[in-house]
Amino acid sequence: GGAVLASHPALCLSGIEELCCKREDLNRLIQQEEAEKARLQHDIRVLNEKLSRVNESLAHRLNARTEFDRTIAETEAAYMKILESSQTLLSVLKKETGNLTKATEPRSSKGH
Repeated sequence: GGAVLASHPALCLSGIEELCCKREDLNRLIQQEEAEKARLQHDIRVLNEKLSRVNESLAHRLNARTEFDRTIAETEAAYMKILESSQTLLSVLKKETGNLTKATEPRSSKGH
């Protein structure tokens, strides 16, 4: 083996240069991918921070909506009670007014 290499030094040297060139090409690709990896990791960090902020905001808004729903339901229930009470009051008032009218009619006719 050594005798063959010794008799072809130029061939051996060009083979080494070719390997060095291929290694340089590979090294460039590795550096590009490492840079891309770093960019992606940075993007992931930024997106995770944004996601965290949106989740926090969303949780607050969901709580607020639940409070709105509860307040609306309570207000509607109270309003319905007021309506029922006013209907009862109106019917009592009509009945009492009718009774008063009947009670006053004979007196007015007696006056005639």
